[in-house]
Formats: sequence, structure tokens, C-alpha cells
Amino acid sequence: MCDKSDDMEDRNVNRAGGGMSDLVFECVIQYIHDSRDREAVSLVCRRWYEIDASSRKHITIALCYATTPKQLWRRFRHLESLKLKGKPRAAMFNLIPEDWGGYITPWVEEISTSFSCLKEIHFRRMIVKDSDLELLAQSRGHTLQVLKLDKCSGFSTDGLLHIGRLCRSLRTLFLEESTIDEKDGEWLHQLALNNTVLKILNFYMTELVKVSSQDLGLIARNCHSLVSVKISDCEILQLVDLFRAAPLLEEFSGGSFSEQPESYSSVSFPPRLCRLGLSYLGTDEMPIVFPFASLLKKLDLLYAFLDTEGHCLLIQRCHNLEILETRDVIGDRGLEVLAQCCKRLRRLRIEHGADEQGLEDAEGVVSQRGLIALAQGCLELEYMAVHVSDITNESLEYIGTYLKNLFDFRLVLLDLEERITDLPLDNGVRALLSGLHNLRRFALYLRPGGLTDLGLSYIGQYSQNVRWMLLGNVGESDAGLLELSKGCPRLQKLEMRGCCFSEQAMAIATLQFTSLRYLWVHAYRASPTGRDLLAMARPFWNIELIPSRKVPVPNLLGEVVFVEHPPHILAYYSLAGQRSDFPDSVIPLRM
Repeated sequence: MCDKSDDMEDRNVNRAGGGMSDLVFECVIQYIHDSRDREAVSLVCRRWYEIDASSRKHITIALCYATTPKQLWRRFRHLESLKLKGKPRAAMFNLIPEDWGGYITPWVEEISTSFSCLKEIHFRRMIVKDSDLELLAQSRGHTLQVLKLDKCSGFSTDGLLHIGRLCRSLRTLFLEESTIDEKDGEWLHQLALNNTVLKILNFYMTELVKVSSQDLGLIARNCHSLVSVKISDCEILQLVDLFRAAPLLEEFSGGSFSEQPESYSSVSFPPRLCRLGLSYLGTDEMPIVFPFASLLKKLDLLYAFLDTEGHCLLIQRCHNLEILETRDVIGDRGLEVLAQCCKRLRRLRIEHGADEQGLEDAEGVVSQRGLIALAQGCLELEYMAVHVSDITNESLEYIGTYLKNLFDFRLVLLDLEERITDLPLDNGVRALLSGLHNLRRFALYLRPGGLTDLGLSYIGQYSQNVRWMLLGNVGESDAGLLELSKGCPRLQKLEMRGCCFSEQAMAIATLQFTSLRYLWVHAYRASPTGRDLLAMARPFWNIELIPSRKVPVPNLLGEVVFVEHPPHILAYYSLAGQRSDFPDSVIPLRM
């Protein structure tokens, strides 16, 4: 037996990692927050592994089947924050069968009896039941401060009712883009009655319409720290009480406009509001934003009814803008105004969809012209995701030359133009990647002929720090994929769609990606049995095959037609072994 002083002396003497004692390391590790750094130091020696396990406060699990709740609890018993992802990203585009999996039930059951320090929970793309929310509220309602149900489904407002009644310490309730069965609005009323510390309330992009503006106003009056409210459709004129009672409000999204434009002249927004997203905002209502446009740091126009001219009129008043989300109706002219007026812009997201909103605007397309203007004018850009109608190698070269802060770049080439004059983009991609040394996330979704095998070899050669990659309609043959796999030393997550690669080539490439943890492929050269994929088999590596299937889809006339969905491959590392809840639509390839 040794006493406490002997143990302290042993910890001082025991040294690892270049002479640092365990005692010093215990003090230092509190300041190491990056998960990759934590993972690296935990591999130094057994003692450092134990120190990391006992001191880790936050964990993100990129796939809920990568481990089990019990395994997580055994290693990290003092977690305060957990983020858990379920269905693959493809589920957002209806490419994954609805019954694929991603249930939170086993996790909630473990959380209810263990993880006594847990204060923040974030579930993303998972299936949630009302009984899960009831158990979570009953077992953790007194300590839970953050609950995020992000793009989740399977639950109703009855489940949220338990959260509103019992989670009185909740500071963040996030439901954005979740599919929720709405029974009534009592959940919000109970939240308003029982909570006085709420800071963030978000049910943006949900179909929750039985929402009382009086309850929103009551939340604002009771919760004096309220800084962010993002809601579904609710007439702006009914939110006057909310705006008046929330002087600290910095962010608002949602709302709607159904009255005559002159009716909104009396609407007054809170003085600190700097992040704004107004649904259905049209040119006639736009003047209500002008008085505080210069204060805006974030502007969400994804669901606004603005044409190219309306974008230009608004953006030229937003000189302090840092984040912009909009549709390609902004056009090249809008991007040129953005480049001239918004020098602080850090994040830009441009989706396709002007035609879905009925906006017929000849200027409403984004091409190399707008990208070149952005590259020269918005030098602080860190994130850029754009849908373009035309593209050139030169525009990609400009981005690689000027935007040195980019860590996330995503580009989708639409099928609006029949003929793109400057394909393939091999040289442009090489110039882009060779110039962006900080790039961590990279997506390139083109059309057949957009990138040759040589271009894929450039991606492998110049993606030294990329950890996530999405490739669509690229390459000419298996040789391109194999060349790609010779590089990308830090690539952990690879998603591919509409590529020409065979199962054998994908299996070989997977083994050559030394850091790969996750692979998703949609539409490839499938064999009758999928047995060629077993060449990638190794310990702890799960392989799931989703065969081709016919999916009902409504056409423009409202008729249901059946569309053929090509097969998928999903492969990932898992400490849990093969999962037991495979649906009939998924085939686990046995190793």
C-alpha cells in the first residue's frame, strides 16, 4: 500500500511524450479542446488515455452505429456534451430508405441511468419517439440545458410537451428542419409557463403552425436572456409583443407577410438584432429592413421572394455582412454587388431553387463571372457553397489564388446550360486545391465529362488536409479513383454519387485511404452479388448494401410515378460490431 503522497510522487516521476509529467499533463489537457488533438494525445500512453477519458467534456459521434452507448459510458463518464449523428447525409435528399435506422432509444435509455454530468444533447438526422422525449425529460429534465433535435423525425408535439413541462433549466431548444407531427400548441405554452432561462428557441423550417404569438411574447417576457428566436410561419404583425419584450434579441428568422406592405411600416425590431431571415420577404416589404441593414451580420434569404434587383438593393446596404444564405436568383450581378459592399463576408451559401419559387429572372443565374468577382472582393471568405449554371477553369484558379482563408468549398454544376464550353475542369481544380492550404472540406458535383481521371489524380495530390469530400459525376474509369486514393492522407469521410467506378476499384481504394472511417457511394457499377466489396473487409469495418429500388415520386401533374434509385454502399468503422436492426432494404455484407 502506498499513501497519497507516494502516488503524487509517482505521477511527478512518470514521464511520457518528451518529458512531461502526468501532473503537468493533467493541468495542460484542460486547455486542449480540439477532438483530433485529444485523440492524438490519448494514444501516447495508457496513463494519458485515462486522463483524457476522465477529463473529456464533449464528444461528437459521426455515426450512431460506430459505438454503443455502454461503450461510450465506460470510457467517458464525465461527459457534459454529446452530439450524435444518425442517418447518412443522403437522407436529406430522400436517397436513404426511411426505415434505415438511427434510433435514439438505446442512447436515451443509457443517458437516463448514466452520464450524470450530461447537460447538452444534440441528435442529428435520427428517429425520435415521444417516449424517448418523455424518458429524457423525466430523467434529465432538472439538469438538461441544451436539447437539439436537428433534422430528426418520428416524434410529435406530445413528446415536446414533456420537454416544456419538465426541462426548466433549458437554455437552448433546437428543432430546425425536423419532421414533427403537430397535435396542438400546448408544448409551447408549457415552455412559456415553466422556463425563465431560455436563450435560444428554434423551430425554423418545421410545419408547426399551431403556435400562439401570445406564448412567444410570454417566453420573451419571462426569459430575459433570450437572444435567438427562429420560428415557422407566423404573421409578422402578430410578433410585435415578442420584439418589444426581447430587447436583447440578436437573431430572428421565420415569420410571414400576408397584409398590405404599408401595414408593416410600424413594425420595430429589437435594437440588437444583427442576424435576420424573413420568410416570404418581397420587394414591397423590404423597406422594413433598411433602417438597420447596416447592423446585419447574417442574412438568410433562402425563402425570400426577392429577384436579382431586390438582392442588389438590400445587399448594398449591408456593409457589415459576414454570413449570407440565398438562392441562385441573386445572379452574377448580385454577387458583384456583394463583392463591392461586403468586404467582411466569411460564409456564403447559394442554393438552387429560384424556379421553385416562381421567380422568372433572366439575370438569376450564377456563373464564373460572379465567382471571379467574389474571389477578388471577399477575401475573408472561409466557407463557400454554391450552385452554378456555368463554370470555367479560370474562375476556380481565381478562388485558389485569392481566398486563402477557405476551409470549406462546395460547388454544384447545374444542368441548366446545355453546353459548358470549358470542361473538363482538371486544371482549375488543380489550381484551386494547390492554393487552398487550409481546406478541410471539399465537395465537387459536376456532370459527366466535368473532371477526367487526371483531375482526380490532382485532387489526391493536392488535398493534403481535406478530411471530408463529396464527389459527383467525376472521373472516367477505375484508374482515376485509384489515383485519387494514393493521396488524401487525412481523408476520413468520402461520399460519391453518380460515378463510374466498379466495386473492385472502390474496395482497393478504400484500403489505400489510410485515414478513411466512412464511405458512402450512390450509383456505381454494381455486381450481381456485391461480393467484390468484400475485398475491403477488415476488423471493425461494417459494409452495408442498399440494393436498387423503385421509389414513388409525384410529378409536375401531381401524379405518382416510380423512379429507379440506384444501389448504395455504406461502409464505416464500428466498435460495436454489426448492428442488429437492419431493415429489409439493407443487406449487411458478412466478412
